[in-house]
Amino acid sequence: MQIQVNTDNDIHGDERVAEVAEAAVRHDLDRFADRLTRVEVHLKDQNADKHGPHHIRCTMEARPRGLGPIAAHADAENIEAALKAAAKKLRGRLGSEFEKLDPHR
Repeated sequence: MQIQVNTDNDIHGDERVAEVAEAAVRHDLDRFADRLTRVEVHLKDQNADKHGPHHIRCTMEARPRGLGPIAAHADAENIEAALKAAAKKLRGRLGSEFEKLDPHR
């Protein structure tokens, strides 16, 4: 499973951001790793220079083998919280989708 991290112009996509993003993805999606080709993480500061609650948006898009992309997003006050929330939502969506495809149901 490849993990790709993208940031907007207001978030500096340094090594630390990439490490935190990869840790969040692996923590929640590692059990699906053999069924995913890639997970794309998009981080955006929705308020740019302004401050306020829930201004960081994380969108995660998983690319399951043989299926169309499945995405989830979350808004939070900081990058780490947004990453964790989006990964958790994506885990639930992937779990539901793979459960529907499971022949043992």
